[in-house]
Amino acid sequence: MAERTPWSLSGALRGVFAKKTIDADTWDDLEDSLIQADFGPDITDAIVAELRAKVSRYNTTDPKDLHRMLREGIEERLAKLDPTLNLSARPAVVLVVGVNGVGKTTTIGKFAKFLRVHDRSVLIGAADTFRAAAVEQLATWAERAGADIVKPQAQGQDPASVAFQTVERAVSTGTEIVIIDTAGRLQTKGGLMDELTKIRRVIEKQTPISEVLLVLDATTGQNGLAQAEAFIEHAGVTGLVLTKLDGSAKGGFVLAVQEKTGIPIKLVGQGEGINDLTGFTPHVFAQKLVG
Repeated sequence: MAERTPWSLSGALRGVFAKKTIDADTWDDLEDSLIQADFGPDITDAIVAELRAKVSRYNTTDPKDLHRMLREGIEERLAKLDPTLNLSARPAVVLVVGVNGVGKTTTIGKFAKFLRVHDRSVLIGAADTFRAAAVEQLATWAERAGADIVKPQAQGQDPASVAFQTVERAVSTGTEIVIIDTAGRLQTKGGLMDELTKIRRVIEKQTPISEVLLVLDATTGQNGLAQAEAFIEHAGVTGLVLTKLDGSAKGGFVLAVQEKTGIPIKLVGQGEGINDLTGFTPHVFAQKLVG
């Protein structure tokens, strides 16, 4: 398991709400805590302004009321987008995209395990053919998850052809869900997006694509989002997967990334084990984040 951060939002908030009454320091401390948790200045300002208005409207001075309002407000914001995975098609094809280093390969293994636990048949396509190590790593995770895999027949094989062969096999064998790994980096950003477009085109000749999931490393926060903007702009992303969300020091990024992109968070990884990937539930997350 990853080492948990000693600082967390829920821990910091205990100090904020420990006083007997709401005073000027309460607002300053709350704002500092939200900024430190990577909500970003705009969302922090909006949340604090909403809370000030509610406190005034209900004429309360009880920090417990403020605590509850904060939790409910964050949950309400998180719940504006639907986190449900669209996997009803057969086969349901999921493209997984993201820059190298965010945990894309391990996420695919965990996602396959998540689906196998729910008794779904899974076929993985190793279409990141530019990195031989990625193919072998993915094969290891597929085996651990109990999923089949289609690997390139030769190093450097055209990624779109691997994707095509994967979907072709899924259709012929009646496999329920297909997960396609894709490259995270090529020589040029344009080349990478062109490759993803080609993969999409080849797959869609056989069956529609159900989901395009963008993997983000929660520990990199706003910087990670900036790196992934090309995928959001060009890859038709339908859902976000946040990895390395151990503890809640960067928990505000969860809300920030969803509000900035307008794309729902659908899966979260909170550890390094194969079972440490779960569906995203706004109520549960807000409760854990705020306490």
